[in-house]
Amino acid sequence: MIFNPLYYADVRVEDRFSTTVRIFNGMLQEAKVRTETRAFLRVFDGEMWYYASTTDLSRVQETLDELYAIAKPNEHIAHHPVVKNFQRNRDTLSVFAGSSVRDISLEEKREFLASLLPLLAADPCMAMPAGVYLDRNSLYTFTSSLGAEIRFDYQTCGVVLSCDMVEGEKKFSASWQKGATRYKELKGLEQEIAAEMAEQVAFMKRSVPVVPGEYPVVLSPQAAGVFAHESFGHKSESDFMLSDESMKAEWAIGKEVGSPILSIAEYGEILGSGYVPYDDEGTKARKNYLIKDGKLAGRLHSVLTATVLEEEPTGNARAKDCTFEPIVRMTNTYIEPGDCTFEELLAPIKKGYYIKSINHGSGMSTFTIAPDVAYEIVDGKLGSPVQISVVTGNVFETLGLIDGLSKELTMLSFVTGGCGKMEQHPLPVGFGGPYVRVSRMKVQ
Repeated sequence: MIFNPLYYADVRVEDRFSTTVRIFNGMLQEAKVRTETRAFLRVFDGEMWYYASTTDLSRVQETLDELYAIAKPNEHIAHHPVVKNFQRNRDTLSVFAGSSVRDISLEEKREFLASLLPLLAADPCMAMPAGVYLDRNSLYTFTSSLGAEIRFDYQTCGVVLSCDMVEGEKKFSASWQKGATRYKELKGLEQEIAAEMAEQVAFMKRSVPVVPGEYPVVLSPQAAGVFAHESFGHKSESDFMLSDESMKAEWAIGKEVGSPILSIAEYGEILGSGYVPYDDEGTKARKNYLIKDGKLAGRLHSVLTATVLEEEPTGNARAKDCTFEPIVRMTNTYIEPGDCTFEELLAPIKKGYYIKSINHGSGMSTFTIAPDVAYEIVDGKLGSPVQISVVTGNVFETLGLIDGLSKELTMLSFVTGGCGKMEQHPLPVGFGGPYVRVSRMKVQ
């Protein structure tokens, strides 16, 4: 690659392999392997960015020269404050060498998925079983005119199982999902799946509607992770602040925004669906505290937003793929653990609810979590299953009402869905946390 010294430029390339296998009600619907290699190129002349994307790697130099031709030469480009903030990392990481999902046949993956489907027919109420196997292996390279040269790999694989449960007038959509980074981690999970399906059968048969009100609530690591991601992580993405003076004032570092026991962190080097050791601008991942001991401690940056706000890049410039430019996005977002056991979190609650799993969550200033499986808490013990439509509240008020954290930190990976922002959806992310007790939440 020949870079012109009158411009800043970088080129990232992804060689992506992916597998999809779908079986519905005993019928194979899809079994497909896809491969694509694509490059995304950027040129900056100190005033504007110029972009191009191509799947013809033989034309990368030609495409780069075409971008140079429409930009303005700048002999002082190396001294531009944005350019000075780009890192010059040189590194090669091969985390998944020897365990690539590329090396496992499509037939083996299909047979593996099919072997799990009988678990979705263990009870007469279960019908319409469906299974999906998904994997992805990507090989990334990043080079820049400043001398950065990075190579690393990324991999996820997983299974999603679902079925309808019907008994009389009662209905429930049951599901189970497991995301992993290596294929072997998906094996031997039959007992876990069977136990989860049995619990969801019992939930469908025994659960009753909640009585709406405000109650103490204990969130599972999944629910806590979604809460951290949706209600606070997005607010920490600093591109929202570039043209919003009121948000910058609201988001002053050091401001008290939550309970003193609460710390929320973000870190791309945790293996899983949110693994990003270097972002799409070549910035190395680092652990970023968004909240530390209840106070606003940081925000997520690209090189541009860090320069404008006079802070440091954090490794959070990400693109869905090499069709898009990088924007500020999360990687792995999680609540740090505390010092309680799960039983100790439940013990002081006379009447409340435990949210075990959720369908979805959303929020910025006000958040909503739609539970899937939930239970009453009565006199400090788990009670009957209960149907909850939504748990909601003001973000900052709820952050201040967190009064208990368990000792365990559970990080979760997913192979379906992902984070959405602007036109770039879905982007793989990870999230998690301990069990989290909130002294008061609106439950409907």
